[in-house]
Amino acid sequence: MQNKSYTASLFIISAPSGAGKSSLIQAYLASQTATPAKVSISHTTRDIRPGEQHGQHYHFIDKAQFEQMIAQNAFIEYAHVYDHYYGTSRKAIEDYLEQGIDIFLDIDWQGARQVRASMPEAKSIFILPPSLPELEKRLIKRGQDSEAIIQKRMKKAQSEMSHYSEYEYLIINDNFEQALHQLSMIIDTEKLKTVKQATRHQPLLAQLLSSSSLD
Repeated sequence: MQNKSYTASLFIISAPSGAGKSSLIQAYLASQTATPAKVSISHTTRDIRPGEQHGQHYHFIDKAQFEQMIAQNAFIEYAHVYDHYYGTSRKAIEDYLEQGIDIFLDIDWQGARQVRASMPEAKSIFILPPSLPELEKRLIKRGQDSEAIIQKRMKKAQSEMSHYSEYEYLIINDNFEQALHQLSMIIDTEKLKTVKQATRHQPLLAQLLSSSSLD
């Protein structure tokens, strides 16, 4: 994998719950019309929930299938959380990159470490809230959790945020539009790197540098 050159990029995006990571990713994807991009769909062994669809929210498989994929080294990252497995298919990521599709991995810092070990060319972005009170306010506003659960999320958030320095890019999501602009700039910067442009524009470069073009 590391020896291949892709025109597309793999982006790892991590953040504590409530920092706005999913909203930023979806807003970025909605703004793209020319460049193909999508969020990777994970495999999981947990039960499908009302409103979810197989292949859209997750690839729902049983434990035996998941453990077989682990044995086959089929995941670039996986975790066992609350008695269920979650993982990202290596083949799916490679296929998307081969097709020139930018891929976003919405994963935590532990998964990010696994991906960087397997695919060091992946670019990593960490998103932080502007303050702890604001993070708590956002969690309350979502109306999804009890006060006890919110406090657990706050404690977990501080632990997660301590790993921000492991990432290449850091965005503070204080103003949503500004944070979205910064995310877009990071992605655009990666697209303009010489190795990407050289792969994307091979015919043009060959023509520009051909001695016959000066005849």
